[in-house]
Amino acid sequence: MELGYKFGIATALLALASLPACAAEMAVLRNGFSIHDQRHEARDNMTRLYLTGAPDNYVDVPTADIAGFDEEEDTPLAQASGSAPASNLDAVVSAASSRNNIDPDLVNSVIRAESGFNPNAVSRKGAQGLMQLMPQTAARLGVQNAMDPTANVEAGTRYLRDLLALYHNDLIKALAAYNAGPERVEQYHGVPPYPETVAYVARIIRDFNRTKFGPQSPQPDPASNRGVEQNSKATAPGRPKIVRPVAVHDTSSTAAGS
Repeated sequence: MELGYKFGIATALLALASLPACAAEMAVLRNGFSIHDQRHEARDNMTRLYLTGAPDNYVDVPTADIAGFDEEEDTPLAQASGSAPASNLDAVVSAASSRNNIDPDLVNSVIRAESGFNPNAVSRKGAQGLMQLMPQTAARLGVQNAMDPTANVEAGTRYLRDLLALYHNDLIKALAAYNAGPERVEQYHGVPPYPETVAYVARIIRDFNRTKFGPQSPQPDPASNRGVEQNSKATAPGRPKIVRPVAVHDTSSTAAGS
């Protein structure tokens, strides 16, 4: 792959990270980055991503480098269909986060990705509630009613805390394990190369960064080959101490055992 292409995509990613979150979809790249776009079209072995603004505002990306597309769901909490009352949920998240020493903004980012703040959400695989607990996970955590917001958030936050402890506060691995299971993270020695999991981790990191730092935050250097920024490490037993935006740089190298 030509150096020019690498530099061009890296530059585009940094620029796109500061765009307002008003796109209709998100293209998830296999290296863990994501690009907000209005629409896309196939052009031979490339895919053209049309960005916000003028019709000629686009970027061409090799189709093989795209893991998939994730529909944007930036609906405000108060307007989300079937969502729990914001004030009540804020109190639930705050209490669970405090008990488990997890940043409440991180818990909210997980909830947004898992259920869109719908306490009655049930996935096709049977995951339930705000933090989408599988029945066996809920039972192991002592949850009798996974559709109860308080019990669900408490158990999901505790599970996330346990995963952070398991992976020595590596937020990327913990999120991947929350989505795909710890056994898959162990199997691939990092983020499993599943498009769903890559998109899931990227989406939560993007949302968490936006909440913490806003759209104008300085971004880590995507040319780094360290796999994951050191600031994605949380310091147990405290909350994740992320002083700069977290980035997944290359999930393929992580999966290979870096």
